[in-house]
Amino acid sequence: MKLNEPVSQQVVGKYRWTICALLFFATTVNYLDRQVLSLLAPQLSKEFNWSNTDYANITAAFQFVYAVSMLFAGRVVDAIGTKKAYILAIVIWSLGAVMHAYSVPMGSAIGHVMGALGLAVVPASIAGFMLSRAVLAVGEAGNFPAAIKATAEYFPKKERSFATGIFNSGANVGAILAPLTVPPIALLWGWQAAFIAIGAIGFLWMVAWQVFYDPPEQQKRLGAAELAFIRSDAPAAAPAAPAGAKVPWFRLLGYRQTWAFAFGKFMTDGVWWFFLFWLPKYLSAQYGMGAADIVVPLAVLYSMTMFGSIGGGYFPAYFMNRGQSAYDGRMKAMLVIALFPLVVLLAQPMGGISPWVPILLIGVGASAHQAWSANLFTTVSDMFPQRTVASVVGIGGMAGGIGGVVLSKLGGWLFDYYGAQGQIGTGYMIMFTICAVAYLLAWGVMKALVPRHKEITDL
Repeated sequence: MKLNEPVSQQVVGKYRWTICALLFFATTVNYLDRQVLSLLAPQLSKEFNWSNTDYANITAAFQFVYAVSMLFAGRVVDAIGTKKAYILAIVIWSLGAVMHAYSVPMGSAIGHVMGALGLAVVPASIAGFMLSRAVLAVGEAGNFPAAIKATAEYFPKKERSFATGIFNSGANVGAILAPLTVPPIALLWGWQAAFIAIGAIGFLWMVAWQVFYDPPEQQKRLGAAELAFIRSDAPAAAPAAPAGAKVPWFRLLGYRQTWAFAFGKFMTDGVWWFFLFWLPKYLSAQYGMGAADIVVPLAVLYSMTMFGSIGGGYFPAYFMNRGQSAYDGRMKAMLVIALFPLVVLLAQPMGGISPWVPILLIGVGASAHQAWSANLFTTVSDMFPQRTVASVVGIGGMAGGIGGVVLSKLGGWLFDYYGAQGQIGTGYMIMFTICAVAYLLAWGVMKALVPRHKEITDL
């Protein structure tokens, strides 16, 4: 059955797309909460006298804790199930988002404790925001392991990258909504109100998740024909594992497939986070744009990425419908996608024409990232049994988080170094070059590790 056969879709039912919609909205909330800080960064940097390195340290705190938490989040999702794990994750990250509003008093309390212990005292604003980002990271780490596992549960392999592309586009919608909502809220009621209002949205999503999600075999709204379609390309059943049995991390690390996914995440996750966390500061530093000025450019840029996510998720179907396996079709699609970020190399050289030139070129690169990400995530469910999917996604997520820390810290250092010399554009040129070539390098190593599709059946 092919993706372009609407009659068949009607016959088997469509409830799985309701689950996809829930994942889409969760990811939208995830990125709304994540981006509030970056949009307020120019204002907060002035108010608290942060350097680029200070801001890099705050963003790196999120990325480091996110990286570590991803490893454990995957295990939690596999252990307690998708439904409970998702609720736990969104409660924690929503609380973390709201905590940002109270970062300064929390930072002062941390400073008093550090002073009493004879330790060097970190400025209150920095310490408080780092703590808030850390709590946010712990919760947000659960989003993608849970979402990818839910996709593996509710979609056959031929539809998974498309479904992943749809829910992953929630990241772009969140990134579009954030500049449209955060600056006005901050202007009217203060920056603290922006964190509180956006952070509270996650609690509303939990109600819908509780009502509409259950595992497919327990889902009363799912017809027998649709369940059969979902399981239509599942491999022959392996010997049943004992109830609650866990696959050790070290065993998962023994497979090249795990390392291929992890390397792909390490090389490319930081690129997306660099765009997400640093674009407002880039537009401010290079073109003097204030909070009001960046709303339309960021909305346009992230609108582009939404098409990249959905289109990139559907792209492998072109190869699959011509006889390629799911993995081989995905890898061919990812090679084509990896070429598009090269246009980011032109962002700085052509920036003198108009600020819109780098905005649009970065938009192409960011769109390619989302197309890449939709397919990269799905390689896990192509090769691993369902009960290990979240754990492998967690391992890869940790690798991606570490890559994000490295790139964020490098960016902060480069921008302070070249900014002090009046040549901050050189720092951005170096960072854009890294972002442009990361995908081709990642694809080459992934292909070398797993040259042909090989499904793992001994777990």
